Amino acid sequence: MLNPWSHALPVAVALATLASTVQAQEQALSFNLPAASLASTLNAIASQSGRIVSLDPALVQGKQAPAIIGRMSAMLAMQKALAGSGLQLLVTEQGNFSVLPSIDAGNALELGATSISGIGGDLNAATTEGTGSYAARATTIGKGSHTLREIPQSVTVMTRQQMDDQNIVDLKDAVNQTTGLVGLQGVGPGLIIYSRGFQIDDWQYDGVAIPRNTYSLGNWATQDLIFFDRMEVLRGASGLLQGTGSPGGAVNLVRKRGQATPTVTVTGKAGSWDHYGLQLDAGGPLNDAGTVRGRFVADEDQSDSFVDYEWSKTHSLYGALDFDLNEATTLGFAVSQSNAESRPMLRGLPRYADGSGLDVPRSTFTGSRWNHSEIDVTTLYADLEHRFNDDWKFHVGAIRMSETNESTHQRVQTVDDAINFDGSGVSYADWVTDFDSTKVGVDMNLVGKFNAFNLEQEITLGGNYSKLTTDDLFARTFNDSTDNIFDIDHHRPDISYDSLLDKPNGRGFSSAYDVRQKGLYGAWRVKLAEPLTLVLGSRVSWFDYSYDTTMHAGVTRAPSVSPTSTMTESGEVTPYLGMVYDLSREWSLYASYADVFVPQTERSVGGAALKPIIGSNYEMGIKGELLDGRVNTSLAVFRYDQENRAIIDKASGFACDDWYCSTAAGKVRSQGIEAEVSGEVLSGLQLFAGYTYNTTTYLDDPDDKGKVFSTWTPKHMLRMWGNYQLPGDWSKVSAGLGFTAQSHTLGYEHTYDVPGYAVWNARLAYQLSPEVGLALNANNLFDKHYYIAAYNQLNGNNNFGDPRNFTFTVKYTPQF
Repeated sequence: MLNPWSHALPVAVALATLASTVQAQEQALSFNLPAASLASTLNAIASQSGRIVSLDPALVQGKQAPAIIGRMSAMLAMQKALAGSGLQLLVTEQGNFSVLPSIDAGNALELGATSISGIGGDLNAATTEGTGSYAARATTIGKGSHTLREIPQSVTVMTRQQMDDQNIVDLKDAVNQTTGLVGLQGVGPGLIIYSRGFQIDDWQYDGVAIPRNTYSLGNWATQDLIFFDRMEVLRGASGLLQGTGSPGGAVNLVRKRGQATPTVTVTGKAGSWDHYGLQLDAGGPLNDAGTVRGRFVADEDQSDSFVDYEWSKTHSLYGALDFDLNEATTLGFAVSQSNAESRPMLRGLPRYADGSGLDVPRSTFTGSRWNHSEIDVTTLYADLEHRFNDDWKFHVGAIRMSETNESTHQRVQTVDDAINFDGSGVSYADWVTDFDSTKVGVDMNLVGKFNAFNLEQEITLGGNYSKLTTDDLFARTFNDSTDNIFDIDHHRPDISYDSLLDKPNGRGFSSAYDVRQKGLYGAWRVKLAEPLTLVLGSRVSWFDYSYDTTMHAGVTRAPSVSPTSTMTESGEVTPYLGMVYDLSREWSLYASYADVFVPQTERSVGGAALKPIIGSNYEMGIKGELLDGRVNTSLAVFRYDQENRAIIDKASGFACDDWYCSTAAGKVRSQGIEAEVSGEVLSGLQLFAGYTYNTTTYLDDPDDKGKVFSTWTPKHMLRMWGNYQLPGDWSKVSAGLGFTAQSHTLGYEHTYDVPGYAVWNARLAYQLSPEVGLALNANNLFDKHYYIAAYNQLNGNNNFGDPRNFTFTVKYTPQF
């Protein structure tokens, strides 16, 4: 009987000879891969080295690879992983890897080579989990999958490896470690994201945008990162992606999915202020063919705080299923649920009249013992991708998020504008909030590549829709006192919604938002010449806004219904133009222009809503994809001009609901420079570094012309973190060090500075065995005393940064 492998022998010998030649020329990389399934280890080695590995999934089914730790070539790492598996490594003429049964294998198999990284199509094309790298190979924030160098705007991707190394588990922490972004503590426990001086209120989940910062009062949007593979950030105008989105940019959170092979990780944490956490993360194929894959994450976390009386508890669950309906179609479902309960301090500390900070310990709590907050978020995800062929793909994604925010809390405010120097002037504000909201988003697009008129081209056509509805209720009273800021009363009588309304100065409010947005978008990418690519795009948007509110006042409870505020914009067009010029295989120049529109709800004298804010965003720069893609670099200069901003029309008197109307006449400018590098810049050293110089100025405003527009945006920001895998006999040890530094910002009143700061963080890790890894993270290593730059005001919202703290982590990855 003819042995089919006899024909493969000459080919195998030739490829093996090529492999030995390539191996001799390969650069050594630093690997720190625990023992795991063979498929996931091969995939991680290929991703880190920028190669493609092809094999029949049946060849590696149920097989394990040992830990791959130390400095070596990618080929040697592959060979170590395959040792004892009955498989051999071959190298193609293009330098990619192929895995075949050993020539002396007893059984003949029919090969159908597939790419591990290709499972699930574009849904997994840019996955960073398991790569061990800070450099993303691709991003999906611009629809489809592109390298960072192909996008003519500033793009940052925070990979799973960087999150794990820095122990980043919360979106606010991730944002504040990212080039050009500022994550603020707003009026509430939530997060406000600013980029280039402007809020990003619509956040994307797997490319689907939904409103995440629209509440009747304050800022309540929170987001942990345990469910996500990476955070993608685009800075600059994002209207093409999400319509009325911020001119500052877009943030896209891409969730974890089921792996091609079984993987289980158990992580335990213990740290400062009685901080304890336990997480289970498991995933893999759920059938023999690997066409059904699942993922499950469970996380428990609880902690006290450096602030007296504060505590928090979080319970999080996530489950995901992906189905390969056939070779060309993948269907995905997921659900996540997070419940965060806490005793928070809301709105922080006030300041003295000259703007200086209070002379109080960082542990000072301004709330009451009955302060309580609970935030519950349940999210449903669904997506479908169909690959017509290698060049044409259709994708549709949907998300539904249900969120409740309940709180009962005391704040310390001031009788006048600020606290007196002797500590007097304390006023207590009591609040009860009960917010319910539902966000729905859908995005579908078709992406295709083709050649016409001897030009390589790509076209994207799509549409998206989002809806926000809320049912909000809150009540409050303001209570003057003779208390002193140095002796706050934490034991005042408990409160409720009804008890606040029973007071003469009590006010209650019920309100509801209904905000809907839809749009059609398209982009055309064409290579006009070998080095030059043109990108043209446009979006047509429709926007509908409605807000109702009713006030219930004092003991009379006589309702006062305000007129419904409505606003509609139809057929608003936002064009986009970009160009990318390839200087070489590694470097490219780019330039882009984009329009932005932001609807406004303020009214003119005639009662009509003001016309939308419009803006023009210009950016140009240079990007590098170095060392075979192991390092991404960028340098950009940008300018954004925004006009038609609402300005109070004092000449009209109180003609708009007993208050001033507005005119669309304001103009502001944001401009600056950004630079970034990420990836393995030296052998064994993974680095992220980003610098931003950004100024924001009122160009036309009756009161603030020439002043700083975004008071909480520092002029200078530098974020840096590096993790080094020691070589040789010390290869089980890795060490990390980094800092975040920024210049001063301004208080809301523009009369005082909030000093800048530099905070250092460090990490030391040891791979105790192939299954067990240990790590110690230290934050604020030198115990810097500073105020967080935020919506700082004389009468409140000033919060100290965390003092020095430590987290010890044990990660267990069992072998199967």
